[in-house]
Amino acid sequence: MNVRPIKKTPTFVQSLIPLITIALFLGVGYGVLRLNAEVLLIAAAGVAGIIALRLGYSYKEIENGILESMMKGMPAMLIVIVVGALIGSWIAAGTIPLLIYYGLKLISPQFFLVTACIVCSIISLVTGTSYGTVGTVGVAFIGIASGLDIPLAQAGGAIVAGAYFGDKLSPFSDTTNLAPIAAQSNLFDHIRHMLWTTTPAWLLGLSVYFVLGLISGSGSTATLEKTNFIMETVHSNFVFHWLLLLPPAITLYLAVRKKPVIPGMLISSTVAVILAIFIQQLDLKTAVQSMVTGFEANTGNEIVDKLLTRGGMVSMMHVTLIAFCAFAFGGIVQKAGMLDVLLERLLKVADTAGKIILSTVSSCIAVALMTGSSFLSILIPGELFAPAYKKFNLAAKNLSRTTEDSGTVIVPLVPWSIAGVFMAGTLGVETLEYAKWAVMCYSGFVFAIFYGFTGIAIAPKINEDETVPGS
Repeated sequence: MNVRPIKKTPTFVQSLIPLITIALFLGVGYGVLRLNAEVLLIAAAGVAGIIALRLGYSYKEIENGILESMMKGMPAMLIVIVVGALIGSWIAAGTIPLLIYYGLKLISPQFFLVTACIVCSIISLVTGTSYGTVGTVGVAFIGIASGLDIPLAQAGGAIVAGAYFGDKLSPFSDTTNLAPIAAQSNLFDHIRHMLWTTTPAWLLGLSVYFVLGLISGSGSTATLEKTNFIMETVHSNFVFHWLLLLPPAITLYLAVRKKPVIPGMLISSTVAVILAIFIQQLDLKTAVQSMVTGFEANTGNEIVDKLLTRGGMVSMMHVTLIAFCAFAFGGIVQKAGMLDVLLERLLKVADTAGKIILSTVSSCIAVALMTGSSFLSILIPGELFAPAYKKFNLAAKNLSRTTEDSGTVIVPLVPWSIAGVFMAGTLGVETLEYAKWAVMCYSGFVFAIFYGFTGIAIAPKINEDETVPGS
C-alpha cells in the first residue's frame, strides 16, 4: 500500500527563493547577458520544482499545476495566434499599407505620439483587445513613425499605452470582466471607478507625448524626403481602394455587437485574403500563406520591406513558447502554495486602507513578474484580498480597480510575459525599450496608492451583494 507523503506548507524563505531566482536569472541572464528567456524561465521553474518536491508534492502533481496554469492562459494565447493571421492578411490585402500611406500624409510629426495614443485608445476601447489593436493599427503607426523618423521606442510606448487604456476600460475586454468577477464587484461600477486612476495616468502620458513632439520639431528635409520615398514606394506596390477598409470595419462592427473576438478576427482575415486576391492580384497560395507564415514584401525599398514583412500564425510561435515556459514556473509556485504564503505575508501588515491597497499593488506586480499572466495577476490577489476589503468596509470595486491598475497594464511591461513578447515582436521594439514610454501603464498604480493613503476616490462598502449595480 502506497502512502502519500504529507505535504508541508512552504515557509516564507522557501516561498521567497523562486521569486529571487527568477528575478536574478531574468535580471542578469536576460537583461545583462541577453540569454534566451525560455531557458532562464525553465531553469527558474526547475528551482521551484525542487522546492515543491521537498514539500511533498509528486512530479504528477507538479505537472498538473503547470497544465492548470497553461489552461488559464490559453484564451489569450489563441487570440495572439489569430492576431498573427490578421496582421499577415491585412498587409497582403493592402489595408495596413493604405493606413501607413495616409497616416504619413495626414499626421504631423509634432503630434504623432499624441495621435497614436488617442487612436489606439479609441480602437481598443471599441474592440476590447489590446492585441488586436497593436497588431493592426499599431503596426501601421510603427510604419508611420519610421517614415517620420520618430524614435520607435517612444512610438511603441504610446501605442501600447493607448491599446491598454482601451483594453482596461472596455466592457468587451476579458480582463475588464475578469477583475470584478475575482473581486466580486459590478462590471460597470468597476469601469466607472477605474476612471479615477486611469484618466489621470492617461492624461499624464499624453502630456509627455505632447512635450516630446514639441522637442522633436517638424522634421528635417532628409526626413521629409524619406517620408515621401516611403509613400511613393507603398503606393506604387499596392492598389488602393475603399474596399480595403472592410477588414477593420468588420472587426469594429463585430466588437460593437459584442460578438466573440476570435471568430470576428478570422472573418476579417478571410475577407482580407479575398481582397488580396481580387484587388492586389495575389495568387491563392500566396494570399492564404500570408495568414500562416506572414506577408513577405519585395518592394526594393529596404525600409518598406522591413516594415511590411511580418505577420502570420507561425511568427507567434515564439510568443507561445515563452508563455509555456512562464506558465511552467507560475504553475509550480501556485500549486505548491508558495505564492499564497508570499501574499498572505503582505496581508498581515495591511491594517489601513492605504496599506491594503499598497499590499494589493505589490502582490499584483509580484504575480505579474512571476507568472507573466494578466489573468493570474488579477485572479490570485483578487481572491486573496477580497476578505480584507470586506473587513475594512472597503467596496469591492476598490479591489477590482487596483488589480487592473497594477496587474492588467503592468504585464505588457514584463519582457517574458505573453503580452510583452507579443508587443515587442509585433512592433519590432524591445519590451524594455518601449516600457519607459508607456507612461499610463506604470503611473496608474501610483494614483491608486496615493488615493489609498489620502482617502480620495476610495469607496466604502454600501451593499452586502456588491455584484449589483450601484455598489
